[in-house]
Amino acid sequence: MSAPRLEPITPATVEAAMEIRVRPDQERFITPVATSLAEAYAHGEVAWPRLIVDGDRPVGFLMAFLDIDWLGDGTRSDVRSGLWRLNVAAEEQGRGYGRFAVDAVAAEIRRRGGTKLFTTYEPDDDGPAGFYRGLGFRETGELSGEQTVAVLEL
Repeated sequence: MSAPRLEPITPATVEAAMEIRVRPDQERFITPVATSLAEAYAHGEVAWPRLIVDGDRPVGFLMAFLDIDWLGDGTRSDVRSGLWRLNVAAEEQGRGYGRFAVDAVAAEIRRRGGTKLFTTYEPDDDGPAGFYRGLGFRETGELSGEQTVAVLEL
C-alpha cells in the first residue's frame, strides 16, 4: 500500500466511484455509491463525498456529513458531523483503508473546529460495529431510524 489519499468526486472520477463493490455478505449493510452520490447532490451543503485512492487505484468511497442539524427541526440545537457512508472495495479490504477513511474524516472535522465524529450502522452481529468499536467509537444509546449511533471523541 502506498499512501492513500482522498479525491473529490468529479466527472473524471464518478464512474470509478460507482464501480466500488463491497463483499457480497456486506451488501445488506451499505448503500450503493450511486445512491450516496444522489444524496450528496440533494444535500450538497452538508455532504462531503470522496473517492479513496491508492496510487492510481480507486479502493473505496466515503461520504461525510458536516455540520448537520441532527434533529432536523431547524433550531440547530444539536449540530453534528461524521461519517455517513464507507464502502471499501472487496479486494482491498484488510489493508487499512477503512481506518484511513475514518482518520481522514476526523481530520476534516477537526479542521472545521469539531470535537466529535459520529457514525451510524446496522445493529447486527455481522455488521460493522466491531470495526468501529476497534477504532474507539462508543455507542450513544441513540438510534437514527433503525441504525445504532456511535461517536468518536476527537
